[in-house]
Amino acid sequence: MLLAFILLHSFYQTLAAKGGAHWSYDAHSQETWPEAYPDCGLKAQSPIDIQMGSVQYDPSLPPIEPEGYRNPGSDPFALTNNGHTVQMSLAEGMNLHGLPNIYTAVQLHFHWGSKGSSGGSEHLIDGQAFPGELHVVHFNSEKYANVSEAMHHPDGLAVLGIFLEVGKMENPAYNNIFNQVDKIQYAGEEDTVSPFNIRNLLPEHLGHYFRYNGSLTTPPCYQSVLWTVFHQPVQISAAQIEKLQKSVYSSKAGSSTPQSLVDTFRHPQLLNGRVVFSSFPAGPSGYSAGEIVAIVFGVLMGCAALFLTGWIVAKRTRARSMQDQKGVVFTSSSRRAV
Repeated sequence: MLLAFILLHSFYQTLAAKGGAHWSYDAHSQETWPEAYPDCGLKAQSPIDIQMGSVQYDPSLPPIEPEGYRNPGSDPFALTNNGHTVQMSLAEGMNLHGLPNIYTAVQLHFHWGSKGSSGGSEHLIDGQAFPGELHVVHFNSEKYANVSEAMHHPDGLAVLGIFLEVGKMENPAYNNIFNQVDKIQYAGEEDTVSPFNIRNLLPEHLGHYFRYNGSLTTPPCYQSVLWTVFHQPVQISAAQIEKLQKSVYSSKAGSSTPQSLVDTFRHPQLLNGRVVFSSFPAGPSGYSAGEIVAIVFGVLMGCAALFLTGWIVAKRTRARSMQDQKGVVFTSSSRRAV
C-alpha cells in the first residue's frame, strides 16, 4: 500500500510540475493549456466524441479481465481532494488483462458537471454527455517500473472510462466513496476508505467497449493512454452525483470565497485521423453501418415478398371466385332449359 501511495504521489507531482497547480477547467483556461503544456496541443488528445456511425468493429478485441479487483486486500485506500477532482488510490495486485500488456492499477478519479446540467462526462456518445464519468488509471507494469516512468511512453498507460448515469436507486458500491466526500471538502484534504469490491464500480458487461489511443485529459496531456470506454453506463442516484456537485471545493479550507468544484471535464478533442474501434457492432442502435444497410435491404425485400405473395393469393382467390360464379350460372341455366 505504501508503494502505491508513493507512486500516486509521484504521479501527481509530475502533473503539478511547471505551474500545473494553476490550471483549471473553465473554457478560457482550457484554451491556454498548450501554452504551459505543449502536449495539450498535439493531435491525439482526449477525451473525444465517439461517433457510433464511424466506429470500426474489431471482433478480435477480447473482454476486459480485472484481476484483484474483488479482493483488493485489507489496507485502506487514500481518498484525496487534489483541487481538480476526487481521487482514490488503489491497492497493489490490481491488474488488467485483455490488453496488449498487463497493466497495474494506480488510482481512480471522477469527472462531473454541476447541479441542473445534463453534462459532466468527458467522453461523449454521438454528442451526448452523461452526468459523470469514472476513470481507473493503470500503468504498463510489464515494461515500466512505475506510473511516473510509464506516462512518458506511448504504451505506458491504460485508462478505463465508465459513464455514470442517474437512476432511481442508490449504488451501494459508490457509497463506499461518496459517503466519505464530506471529509475531503477542500483542496489538499485527505481521508481513507475501507477496502471494498472495486469490481462493483464497473459495468456488469466488460466485453462491450470502445478502444482508441489518446492522452491524459488533464495537463500535461501526455499522449500515452490506451483508452477503454465501456458502452454500458453504471447507474447511481441523483443524491449520489450531488455529493460531488455540492460538497467539494477547489479552494483550500479557510478561503474567504470557497469555489465549488464543478464541471470537472475537458472539452472533446478532434480525432485527427484516429480510428475508434469497438469490441461489438457499434453503428446506430448497436449495429454497424453495413449491418444497417443489410437490415434495411432485408426488410424491403421481405415487404416486397409479402406483397407479391399477397397479390398472387388474391389473384388466385379472385380467379377461383369467378370460376365458381360461372359454374353457378351454368347450373342455373341448365335447370331452366330442362
